[in-house]
Amino acid sequence: MGNHTYLAASSSGSSFNPTSLILILVVIVGVYMLMIRPQRRRQQQAAKQQNTLLPGARVRTTAGMYATVVDVDGDDVVLEVAPGIEVRYMRRAVMDVVSPGEETPDDSYEDEDEDADDGEPDTAESEEETAHTGSTKND
Repeated sequence: MGNHTYLAASSSGSSFNPTSLILILVVIVGVYMLMIRPQRRRQQQAAKQQNTLLPGARVRTTAGMYATVVDVDGDDVVLEVAPGIEVRYMRRAVMDVVSPGEETPDDSYEDEDEDADDGEPDTAESEEETAHTGSTKND
């Protein structure tokens, strides 16, 4: 009698269920659409940009450094990272070509230096003035 129960349970569990097959296919297609396809598109776009590098282009490397392309030599590019300082990188190290209007950290650093000299005295200068005159500018 115990054998009959086992056979009945195993025969009902081995029937084909198309809903589970459809669910598995939906999950596979979803993973492809959300993860694999966008990554492949980014790789193709990066390869296209790396193959069309021209001297004078402003680029960002995979390490996050901004530079200007000076020369393209086979699989290598020569980048100017600062005025007069050139380094050689592999083309694959170039992650992105930066558009001329895009703000870079280098530009924002230069703006901070210009704003720092706005004509107002530094803290040390104002303390020195107070010590000599015994009063502040606002008095």
